[in-house]
Amino acid sequence: MSQLQSLVQPVPHESSVMWRAMRTEIATRLRAAGCVFAEDEAELLISAAHTPQELDAMVGRRVAGLPLEQVIGWAGFCGLRIAVEPGVFVPRRRTEFLVEQAAALCRSGDVIIDLCCGAGAIAAALCAAVPGIEVHAADIDPVAVRCARRNVPGPVYEGDLFDPLPARLRGQASVLTANVPYVPTGEIALLPAEARAYEPLTALDGGTDGLTVLRRVARGAPDWLAPGGHVLIETSERQVPLAVSAFAGLDPRVARSADRDAVVIIGRSR
Repeated sequence: MSQLQSLVQPVPHESSVMWRAMRTEIATRLRAAGCVFAEDEAELLISAAHTPQELDAMVGRRVAGLPLEQVIGWAGFCGLRIAVEPGVFVPRRRTEFLVEQAAALCRSGDVIIDLCCGAGAIAAALCAAVPGIEVHAADIDPVAVRCARRNVPGPVYEGDLFDPLPARLRGQASVLTANVPYVPTGEIALLPAEARAYEPLTALDGGTDGLTVLRRVARGAPDWLAPGGHVLIETSERQVPLAVSAFAGLDPRVARSADRDAVVIIGRSR
């Protein structure tokens, strides 16, 4: 079963023949536009639309290249439906590995900080996985902040990394997560067109070697972590040596998931 198939919900229709014909017609349009999972996407679009006019408009946006999640208004992540809007970074399934690693370190009553929160997928998933935690999220993009406030059951601040966080959180966080941008500037042009055209550059571009923001988070994390607290940052396999070296003042280790092509650097406060 594909990732999309796991998200499709049965859609009741008066005529199953009519429904199949509709799905086939939409899938044909999507496939011609280059959508690999055209049938699955067609079902999701049908289930999300309230009227035939809305469905036609949604299919048109998808054919034009908008990410499916931005078209239907949500992304599946850790079993949740995360609300997303046009112009917001779409949560990737590989980042579920970061959530699993972070959740294993959280306990009820802990203070959690999520930086570069985007739509708030990590923060929302941690709240669902570990009841009773106190989550604070932040992002520099006002559109992402507006979206995250729909998903995160806790305060979401607008600003650059640690800058907007309340001073009272210094030295209090048991876990600090950050899905930082880590694509090197020179490789942005190699990303899929829908990411380049419809997701914010601030969520993708990690600077010359892709680690500019990671270094800033790793450098600032010790001031915000409680003793023995952890910071978790997603990166790529080829960036691991340089990423680990950025965790000065922390005890780093590397967690990997081959199935999800995911790598997370975990630094423990000394």
